[in-house]
Amino acid sequence: MTIRVRFLPDDITINAEPGEPLLDVAERAGVFIPTGCLMGSCHACTVELENKDVIRACISSVSPEHEEMIIHLYSDATW
Repeated sequence: MTIRVRFLPDDITINAEPGEPLLDVAERAGVFIPTGCLMGSCHACTVELENKDVIRACISSVSPEHEEMIIHLYSDATW
């Protein structure tokens, strides 16, 4: 089973395995997600899902709940 992961606003889509770390998926897709602490505390890797849930990419993985995972990337000038 593969999940389509779609990164917006650039509309880059890649297939991923459920449970695959989100930062690994982004890297394979050539999508840059800034990181800081890699523990979710600094919020540098904050992204928003299509359903408006806000997650930390460094501690999140691809969810098997849906066929497609849509991720809205933030642009934070401090990172």
